[in-house]
Amino acid sequence: MQRKWWKESVVYQVYPRSFKDSNGDGIGDIKGITSKIDYLKELGIDVIWLSPVYKSPNDDNGYDISDYQAIMDEFGTMEDLEELLDELHKRGMKLMMDLVVNHSSDEHNWFVESKKSKDNPYRDYYIWKPGENGQEPNNWTSFFGGSAWQYDETTDEYFLHLFSKKQPDLNWENPKLRKEIYDMMTWWLEKGIDGFRMDVINLISKADGLPSAPGGKRYDWGGEFFMNGPRVHEYLQEMNREVLSKYDMITVGECPGASTDDAIKYANNEDTELNMIFTFEHMDIDSGPGGKWDLKPWKLKDLKEVMTKWQKDLEGKGWNSLYLNNHDQPRMVSRFGNDEEYHDQSAKMLATFLHMMQGTPYIYQGEELGMTNVRFDSVEEYNDIEIKNMYREKVIEGKEDHQKVMEAIYEKGRDNARTPVQWDDSENAGFTSGKPWLNVNPNYKVINAKNALENKDSIFYYYQKLIQLRKEYDIIVYGTYDLIMEDDDKIYAYTRTLGEEKLLVICNFSSETADFVLPEHINYQSANLLISNYEQNSEDISLIALKPYESRVYLLK
Repeated sequence: MQRKWWKESVVYQVYPRSFKDSNGDGIGDIKGITSKIDYLKELGIDVIWLSPVYKSPNDDNGYDISDYQAIMDEFGTMEDLEELLDELHKRGMKLMMDLVVNHSSDEHNWFVESKKSKDNPYRDYYIWKPGENGQEPNNWTSFFGGSAWQYDETTDEYFLHLFSKKQPDLNWENPKLRKEIYDMMTWWLEKGIDGFRMDVINLISKADGLPSAPGGKRYDWGGEFFMNGPRVHEYLQEMNREVLSKYDMITVGECPGASTDDAIKYANNEDTELNMIFTFEHMDIDSGPGGKWDLKPWKLKDLKEVMTKWQKDLEGKGWNSLYLNNHDQPRMVSRFGNDEEYHDQSAKMLATFLHMMQGTPYIYQGEELGMTNVRFDSVEEYNDIEIKNMYREKVIEGKEDHQKVMEAIYEKGRDNARTPVQWDDSENAGFTSGKPWLNVNPNYKVINAKNALENKDSIFYYYQKLIQLRKEYDIIVYGTYDLIMEDDDKIYAYTRTLGEEKLLVICNFSSETADFVLPEHINYQSANLLISNYEQNSEDISLIALKPYESRVYLLK
């Protein structure tokens, strides 16, 4: 196993709009992030992943970029970003920027030019097609609902947008466009940033001829024609040769629909493409056949199956990223734990479960405080374009039951992750002195950083200890993973092995007591308890009566 700094790091995702506002306009900003670096340093994290701060009309909260080399006015200036970078580097921390190059904003100069005429030099920077019999060029559906095509009457053609119609897809077939992207990436790396998280990077290659999805419906899905497309590895290998290989940096690709086989191609040991990817399989275990908003209860056996597959299939061949929530996903303690009766215990258990696996852990802002999902009274209080589009389609146009759709939003809506970070119990949770762009979760009086830092038994300090253990024990980073008690429907237990050492990780995923029985094949002379979310005094590990959401990690020798 090759040692790499990014394998040994812990990454913390900052969603800047919701992190900390420094000037009272209700919107988080770069100076706000800089003011909290010491908080993150105390937590122990190595890398900040900064969600987009580039110039943007903000149709999709910054994931629609109109200038890749300028900063959004609401977030501050380039000088502010340079100061943030400098302050991080002074403390031995690194900065990973978001790279959004599957699409741009329709207000980017490239697109403004592209739509002027069919012979414009920038026309081929995007994907344009004439209609078919008065309809869209094919039946692909946007990730945000509706057709993935938008008609533009200037040239009587449609452009492709896999996301919002203000996010036209870039045409990676065009070598001039690719060179512009590589030059822009190099410009940022020369400025001193330490890596890129690449937004939906496995969508950049579309199938030849852009065929319609089978099924004949006007709006069908079509994902098989734009996910993990025919030239995606060619493009990423070129990107690696032209840019990535020249820097000691961290890269992670967001890759919806990628299998473990795909992951090994994207994130192989030869470093020809990326360091690691984000998988979504474990994020789909509570989705029914109708997709994300079709709620179904998740089962522990499904989580075991998915996580074990990714751990074992990538073993020795690729590298995992480890996460249970991010800016697009609900809060993990609300989704996989118990955010009421066993709030602290289940938050700590989930952290243990994740951080003891092989891979690079990603903490999403507020996770270390146990921040929870939110239940706003009305759909008007939500901001997210995906939520608003879905509500319109299902309730206003589709006449579905309002309350049923609201329950789906409460469970899965992206704004669950985007409510402002809860710093203290003052008005607006200390996030802003103004009116926040999105309402604060009402539970901020109890769940906040000030309370956490004053309580040595808090979730914050538990995360701090998990991160310290990772730096002390190579086995946590490099040990191989093996599932035990596979059929148990309450306990998720596994081992990690490195040389003569073994790590035993035991997690009770239920609000009931559960009996852990040590499998006979696990032999040991001594068992040293490294971390637990309950006070421990028992030494015998052959049979343990686990309390609700209890977790323990032992080093066996």
